[in-house]
Formats: sequence, structure tokens, C-alpha cells
Amino acid sequence: VQLQASGGGLVQAGGSLRLSCAASGFTLDYYAIGWFRQAPGREREGVSCISSSSGGTYYADSVKGRFTISRDNAKNTAYLQMSSLKPEDTAVYYCATYRTRASCLMTIYEYDYWGQGTLVTVSS
Repeated sequence: VQLQASGGGLVQAGGSLRLSCAASGFTLDYYAIGWFRQAPGREREGVSCISSSSGGTYYADSVKGRFTISRDNAKNTAYLQMSSLKPEDTAVYYCATYRTRASCLMTIYEYDYWGQGTLVTVSS
């Protein structure tokens, strides 16, 4: 069971990036997927999640209207499209997943599998 996050990089403020989270060793169909981030010296925080069955989504207030989470079960991959990036979005971004048919939660301890993280740096 493995999650591979990718797509991070250096971008100027106002720019965009798309993060990917590819799953291997299991099928994402029955799993909620979450994106979290951790900035230097700060605790890990929830950014967005998408449910398995309904495809319902949740966004933290800080990213609402700028980030879009999606999933492609056929490709066993989830995405986080980030637009209008701000310097305060700079962090290591992690994808994570847990098996549930219920609406996704942004509680860290719910998530069983984690990717290795991808660094997003937004310059001012």
C-alpha cells in the first residue's frame, strides 16, 4: 500500500500548481482522500478532502475558492489544483487516505495511509 504525492515546486504568488496523489497496492474507490500541509514550525493542518462515494468535498477556509480537489478512480489518483497561490501556502503537502463510505473528515488521526509529501514554495 503506497501513496505517491508529486507536483510540488517553486511558483510566484498568484501562480498555480497541480498536485497529484497516486495510489498503488490498493484501489482508491472506497477511500476518502485528504490533502494536508505543514509549514515550517507549524502543525500539520487539513486543506481539503473528497469523499469516496458521493464525491463530496471539504475545503479549509484559507483555501476555499482557490483550491480544487478531485479524484480519478480509473487512474487511482487524486489531485489538488491550487490557484492564486499566496506565500502563506508555502508548506510540505501530504495526501492521505482512509477507507470509508461516509463523508470525508479532516481529522488527521482518521487517515491510515500517508504519502511522503511534496514541497510547495510560493515566492512573493
